[in-house]
Amino acid sequence: MTAGLFQVSGGGLPSGSGLDLNLRYTKDDANFWIGWFRSPVLEFSQWRVGWDDRIAVGPVTFVPSLQAASGGFLGGSAALETGKTWFAGAGLGRTNLKTYANLNFDPNDAWFVYGGHRWDQANSLQLQLIRDNRENPDQQHVHLIWRRLVAGGDRLTVDLLFKQGTVEDRYVRRTGLAVGYDWARWFVRVA
Repeated sequence: MTAGLFQVSGGGLPSGSGLDLNLRYTKDDANFWIGWFRSPVLEFSQWRVGWDDRIAVGPVTFVPSLQAASGGFLGGSAALETGKTWFAGAGLGRTNLKTYANLNFDPNDAWFVYGGHRWDQANSLQLQLIRDNRENPDQQHVHLIWRRLVAGGDRLTVDLLFKQGTVEDRYVRRTGLAVGYDWARWFVRVA
């Protein structure tokens, strides 16, 4: 079970908070979740479900995901990745353009490429480029993601984001940072 508190603003809307609750289940490389987001200031709430997996086929890994939400939203993505220590991947995301509480902040209708180095399953450095290819085609996000195993089997994740492009008829250029810490059964993430 996860809970997230978001501060929402922009797009000509008033500033306020949003609450996100999720029940998650992981088996092997597959993740399933059901979630609910509500923002009183936006007068918006939405139920969401999703699934993602990593399916190895020889030297290539297929990485699919599907999401659905109340209000008729449907979306998904697919990527192909190759390499173990040094790796590279590319993919495409698509939606039906219905309203969706997108809490990962990256555009869902986009192509993406990524690559990096894994020292082992818990330690890696990855660079991602995500570019909107539908509603705001000049919008792009660049992530530098570092994951490191720390004392006692815990894991630290640092995600540095550089975002630029047109969002709702306004050109933006922003930098963001998310830091997460995972214990065996608990985690915390601040962005």
